[in-house]
Amino acid sequence: MIVSNGLEAARARPDRPSIVSIGVFDGVHLGHRAILLANVAKAQASGSQATVVTFDGHPKQVLLGRAPRTLTTLQHRLALFRDLGIEHTLVLRFDEALRQTTADQFLRQILHQTLHAQGFVLGFDSKFGKDQVGSAEFLRAAGEDVDVVERVSIRDRAISSTAIREAVELGDIVAASAMLGRRVSVMGTVMRGDALGRTLGFPTANLNLNHELHPPSGVYAGFARRLVDQVEQPAGNAWPAMTNIGYRPSLAHSTAPAERVEVHLLGFSGDLYGAELEFEFVRRLREERAFPDLDALRAQIERDRADSHAALEGSTPDFGGARSESGPAC
Repeated sequence: MIVSNGLEAARARPDRPSIVSIGVFDGVHLGHRAILLANVAKAQASGSQATVVTFDGHPKQVLLGRAPRTLTTLQHRLALFRDLGIEHTLVLRFDEALRQTTADQFLRQILHQTLHAQGFVLGFDSKFGKDQVGSAEFLRAAGEDVDVVERVSIRDRAISSTAIREAVELGDIVAASAMLGRRVSVMGTVMRGDALGRTLGFPTANLNLNHELHPPSGVYAGFARRLVDQVEQPAGNAWPAMTNIGYRPSLAHSTAPAERVEVHLLGFSGDLYGAELEFEFVRRLREERAFPDLDALRAQIERDRADSHAALEGSTPDFGGARSESGPAC
């Protein structure tokens, strides 16, 4: 997938007709997937390029002065777009200038002159342009070819990013995964820590999630994959893994309120510093708790590792909602 950061980057690309979808797509949930897959199908049928216009920065930050904590960072969304078959994503900075861009200007300057749009696939509530005048009806009135994907529901409950955020924050990863159409996952950059895990015999990758929302503190079993490049190259192998989310209460010096996300890849050895790593949650094993000494902590982590292998037995990675057979079996 090609990513154009801004209009100038998009204009520098060779001209090619596009089928365009527009939105934040936070979480890339089942409703979003329906839009994006319909876009890919329409693009393939017409010989066009499956294209998404999305935003770096949530529009609500400019429109309302505040934005929700996101389910997926921009880089995470780009990886999920690629997994679904999107070929080109235009990333626009949602600032005051873009806010003041009228729907007519957006259509003419961005969708036609820059992306050479010859058709659109929109969600039932998709809006763009100043005062959200741009819509499916607006485009049709302008003579555009527009397909609209209706609201997607599960058991009569409409799927939304807001509902998924609530489920994730409550730790209901089953409900959240059902609405996402894939397992709940987080993506972050591996940062250097204090190497305590390595000292204990369980080296961990400490993830900087860049404010991405995650389940409550505790120990979880799941799968991890290293993204060679979130955009243009395929993801690396998936590995069985476990993660601890929390404040490490067993350590006397661990009084700072900073929460950590530490991932231990089962059976993996190698250097992950600086890599982008995605962890998908399969099962919560236990709550985070304090232990009297490091020996007791080490013994518990050993039990956690055995419990993780048991929890993952028979499971396969599900990154992006498509089962993968890469990586070792549990």
